[in-house]
Amino acid sequence: MTRHPLFGLGLACFGALVLTPDTLLMRWSGMEGFAMLAWRGLLMGGLLITIWLLTARDRMADLRALATLAGGGVILCHGANATIFSLGVAHAPVAVVLFGVATMPICAALLARMLTGEPTRPATWAAMAAVMGGIAIAVFGGGDTDVAFNRTSLVGAAAGLAVAGMLAIGFVIIRSTRSLPIIPLIGAGALLAGLIGLAAAPAGTLGAGNPWAIAVTGTAILPVSFLALTFASRHTEAANVSLLMLLETVLGPAWVWLGAGEAMTPAMILGGAIVVGSLAAYILVTGRSRTVTRR
Repeated sequence: MTRHPLFGLGLACFGALVLTPDTLLMRWSGMEGFAMLAWRGLLMGGLLITIWLLTARDRMADLRALATLAGGGVILCHGANATIFSLGVAHAPVAVVLFGVATMPICAALLARMLTGEPTRPATWAAMAAVMGGIAIAVFGGGDTDVAFNRTSLVGAAAGLAVAGMLAIGFVIIRSTRSLPIIPLIGAGALLAGLIGLAAAPAGTLGAGNPWAIAVTGTAILPVSFLALTFASRHTEAANVSLLMLLETVLGPAWVWLGAGEAMTPAMILGGAIVVGSLAAYILVTGRSRTVTRR
């Protein structure tokens, strides 16, 4: 079935926007990092696996696909990115981790080129440059930031880069291997992350805080957003999906500002405006150019 040129971009944009309140709900939960990872992973994974069991047409074929190199790779990527992100935020400045994650579109573009030969258009590179600049202003532009070049910052940067790489690899594999069943893949990856969190969570932390907030993310925000983002990777370049995911990086703090009273700095507002404006312009230009090409 032929899709509109903006279908993949629109689906990715929807998934990214659904993901933006995730940080606020994590803050409301007040839970320890590994405890959050356990709840989020087990709830999301359990829900998706249940949906798959109820709707799958050929469960054995899906299981065989999950057991392939591509299927196992996607599961490991999704499990690893959730775990590494939690560890990075727990042991390093959040600003450095987020800036590392912001390299995800570049990772996706380079990996797609190397693994599948899929080219990245000049407009995409231009949008990446503008978005990276906006995120750099938002993360490092404030005068009260406590970011220094030391071992801790290096750990945070490495964690952010690893998360970017894992997500990019997952999107590229799914785009190039269209026979993979997305729902059980994402569900299995979430369960893997949840089991890691369950094993590593300190005693007594799983019931602390406000589990209801994490339940909302695990049963609604994460499944809807990651399914939309993953399906989008089959209808547009992996670099585009990664690019639009950066909406969460700049809009997440806005939700925290509104819901938890953590004020945004002028640099964060300026950087966020640059990111959102650049992505909006990119979607409009891409839609128009592809419509003209199809004619």
